[in-house]
Amino acid sequence: MKDDRTPVARIALLALSMVALLLPVSAAQAQETQTGVPPGWVVPTAPGLFAEPVLLKKLMNASDGSMTPGGDPKDGPYVELGNMITGAGWISAGPGYRRHVLNDRALVDVSTDLSWKLYGVAQGRFELPHVAHDRLAVGAQAMYQDVLQVNYFGLGDDSLKSDRSAYRFHNIDVLGYATVRTTSWLSVTGRVGRIDRPHLSTATGPNVTVPNTTDRFSEISAPGILTQPPFLHGDVSIAADWRDHAGHPTRGGLYRATAAGYSDRGAGTFSFRRYEVEASQFVPLFRKNWVLALHGWEVFSDPLSGSVVPFYLMPSLGGQNTLRGYYDYRFHDTHMQVFNVESRWALFSHVDAAAFVDAGKVAPRAGDLDFKRLKRSYGAGLRVHNSTSTLARLDIGHSAEGWRVFFKLSDPLRRSAPASGRSAVVPFVP
Repeated sequence: MKDDRTPVARIALLALSMVALLLPVSAAQAQETQTGVPPGWVVPTAPGLFAEPVLLKKLMNASDGSMTPGGDPKDGPYVELGNMITGAGWISAGPGYRRHVLNDRALVDVSTDLSWKLYGVAQGRFELPHVAHDRLAVGAQAMYQDVLQVNYFGLGDDSLKSDRSAYRFHNIDVLGYATVRTTSWLSVTGRVGRIDRPHLSTATGPNVTVPNTTDRFSEISAPGILTQPPFLHGDVSIAADWRDHAGHPTRGGLYRATAAGYSDRGAGTFSFRRYEVEASQFVPLFRKNWVLALHGWEVFSDPLSGSVVPFYLMPSLGGQNTLRGYYDYRFHDTHMQVFNVESRWALFSHVDAAAFVDAGKVAPRAGDLDFKRLKRSYGAGLRVHNSTSTLARLDIGHSAEGWRVFFKLSDPLRRSAPASGRSAVVPFVP
């Protein structure tokens, strides 16, 4: 039988399920996982199956020193690496500069980033990271984003690979944000912002080999393709995070629930709400050098009366973080779910081999998110990491649509984010 519950009812049920999963994990257990050596310090890693080359070991240990002993980033110039949305190309880099001010009570950070496909991001932020005895962080950010070749194949699971197209999207987002840390592992984050005059146009940049989305699709098959209004947006997330290290977890978990709203400040045609639940669990098997990674993510869209969700803000599925045997942004629709299982073995102390299976689908109704007719992919990869962060990964995935190869400077199974580490508001990024 299909599940005809509303998105709100489904999100409440899934959130309750997450709470039930969290109950066995006490605050003491979470504290034990995250305490000890601060992030950024050189810590012993699990031995691999083979003796590690001395040069590789020295390079990985040296890369651990980019943080202060307290876990804060160091002042001064830095290189922004790998923080770009899905589809930007295999590498991105750019200059950044940060400085603690007001007797180290505040942080100023500016950076720019340019990707292999010439995607561009520039951001500046002012943050008070240690307010109220380190229980609160507040800040403001302005970010410009210009993404040149975002894939679009049409709506639904039945969209065709041969209908692949691409579009360009650029916007400026000005927002404020705050995070309340109730414990070392439980936090609540909120943000509110405005996007003025976002603009969708024809794809450009190097090696554009597919038709433009604006030529191939209409307002019916790609809602919002003709006009892009300004948006007010806001979201609130609650997260329970007791991973040992966010950038390279080997044990612990991350459980997150988010409610977001998008208000069309033009004609009001594209106002909607979005709800998300996401869970990741990392289980060491027998020894720390063998880790089982489990991940699940569901997204529900709830258009206001008389409104529709624009296609560039619809949940999408496929690519480097979700279905690794498909193109980035392969499937779009109002609702989405994805599940990933990945087994990792340490070949060397700082190089892991991985085997994975991905499954997911998109659907026009929340009740259609079930375990039937899931899109599947499977494959293998390599992970190069220091003790706290994944520095590079190679994934080779296979699906009914063939083989895909992804090389990225980021950890898998989490959303790609532009510079500053916060997820992009637009377009929706899997």
